[in-house]
Amino acid sequence: MSDLKNEMIDLLANYGHIGFTFVACIFVGLGGGILLDQKVFNGRTAPWFTFIGLAFGIVAGFKTLLQILWRVKDKNDKNNKNDGKDDRG
Repeated sequence: MSDLKNEMIDLLANYGHIGFTFVACIFVGLGGGILLDQKVFNGRTAPWFTFIGLAFGIVAGFKTLLQILWRVKDKNDKNNKNDGKDDRG
């Protein structure tokens, strides 16, 4: 039962990390774009920097998401290789 609890905690931590990082990247990009729009244009034109910041935030979020997923996949592949060697030898 302890192994199951540890696995559940590990999965919840991974999913929480993915969700928090993805949302944080989007908010940072959006906030930076809004700040640039206020400083550069004084709210007189369309929010171009807001759109650009939002796009950069979404791209950064997906990049981070893929990095986390690749890291977890590599960790699982290493564990599977070690498990297979122990069964044969």
